[in-house]
Amino acid sequence: MPTLPPEQQPPAGSEPHRDRHMAESFGSDAERYDRARPRYPDALVHRIVAASPGPDVLDVGCGTGIAARQLQAVGCHVLGVEPDARMADVARRFGVEVEVATVEDWESAGRTFDAVTAGQAWHWIDPVAGAAKAAQTLRPGGLLTAFWNAFQLPPEVADAFGTAYRRVVPDSPFDPRAMAKSTLDAYAAMLTKSADGIREAGGFGEPEQWRFDWERSYTRDAWLDQLPTYGILTGLAPDKLAEVVRAAGAAVDTLGGSFTMRYATVAVSATRTTTA
Repeated sequence: MPTLPPEQQPPAGSEPHRDRHMAESFGSDAERYDRARPRYPDALVHRIVAASPGPDVLDVGCGTGIAARQLQAVGCHVLGVEPDARMADVARRFGVEVEVATVEDWESAGRTFDAVTAGQAWHWIDPVAGAAKAAQTLRPGGLLTAFWNAFQLPPEVADAFGTAYRRVVPDSPFDPRAMAKSTLDAYAAMLTKSADGIREAGGFGEPEQWRFDWERSYTRDAWLDQLPTYGILTGLAPDKLAEVVRAAGAAVDTLGGSFTMRYATVAVSATRTTTA
């Protein structure tokens, strides 16, 4: 299941996995989400494969199958689990086998896997229940890896986006202008919570964290295509969304019609022990 940048998530101390309305808003334009959202660095995919004892992967909250397809491309056999049937339909059209369910309620029916992955999704899952389900379905030595794309917008783009958003949604607790700073600090809290859930669930070795730095260039059109996929915008009325998009587009124009986004893909990973 897709997610929001950290600044767009529920306030600190809340439990995002209980916010089903926000968590399941992304399927309103699943085709756009799949087309516009960034992929994950090859280095992350290869590290997951290298650390797993075999090719069988359960991709939790697989959304439209972005990560699943990257794993398939390097020889993995992937089964997705996704609660939003609209997102699952897109994944299936791209050749990913998907079962519609939350992972907490999903039934493995005795199936086991070499890896459990979750891209942009694990914070929408109960951290202890999710880790416990992963432990039940992983073979000894199997790998659980949850990962997110953290990013940093150019100040001009973040300011224009945030100013327009605050104008059309003045009561929102979210301020997109914070995206001019690296989102890594916000993701650090998610990594810690995920690691704590893995420890509490048991059945794993000590979690470790990974980081992969990379960049992506955006044209004006590519950025404006991606922008409406963020959760704070998926529920906006069309006129309000159009105002935010116009302001963001004008900001990119001032930069010459394109910009480079800095990304850091961060992950928490743990290996299934041979005994429960």
